[in-house]
Amino acid sequence: MQKSILNTFKIDIFRLESKQYMHEFEGNDDFFEALDQNLIQKGHFKATVSLNKNETMIQMIYKISGNVELTCDRSLDLFDFSVDITQKMILKFSDHNEEITEELMLIDRNTQYINVAQDIFDFIGLQIPIKKLHPRFTQDEVTYDSLMQKFEEEYEEEDFDEDNLDDDDFDFGDDENDNFESNDEESEDEGEIVYSTLKDVESESSETEISIEKPIDPRWEALMKLNKN
Repeated sequence: MQKSILNTFKIDIFRLESKQYMHEFEGNDDFFEALDQNLIQKGHFKATVSLNKNETMIQMIYKISGNVELTCDRSLDLFDFSVDITQKMILKFSDHNEEITEELMLIDRNTQYINVAQDIFDFIGLQIPIKKLHPRFTQDEVTYDSLMQKFEEEYEEEDFDEDNLDDDDFDFGDDENDNFESNDEESEDEGEIVYSTLKDVESESSETEISIEKPIDPRWEALMKLNKN
């Protein structure tokens, strides 16, 4: 059963003339199960393969659209992941089979058939994100990334060298400038006071007045009389 499903993805290239052909394929859960892999278990897709053959090579353009079922890495919920793929592939005729790049392969010029099932699966598999998130988390992820990027851009714009700042960058207002000027004039006329031994007259007199007004303790008065005698 599984083998017959994959056989439906064969294309007879040996008898094809040098011109363009169009092939259509469709796959579902049985297709992914037949490939004996663990990446995708369920899904559905439609694929169109445009094939252009000439004497030296075959150019193929894959167009694949559909949905595959994935498991969210965060919540473990199942969700449908949509795919929409356009991929180019070149098969160049040679005397042996060899994969040169992901888009270029050498094939024996006597090859009878090619099977596009593995290519279709590989193209779909490359669309699966490393971090699989349910759609309800996707918007949060995008918003977070955009905010972080915006923060970094704003931080870079505000980053500056303090040594290059000019005095003109700061405006203290007219009142403060006036105070600075008046203080400078006073300092020039009177000089700067570093240390003073003068006491606050008002403070000293107030302390004296307070001490005089206090009543004398009778014991202290008797002691003073003894000292006089």
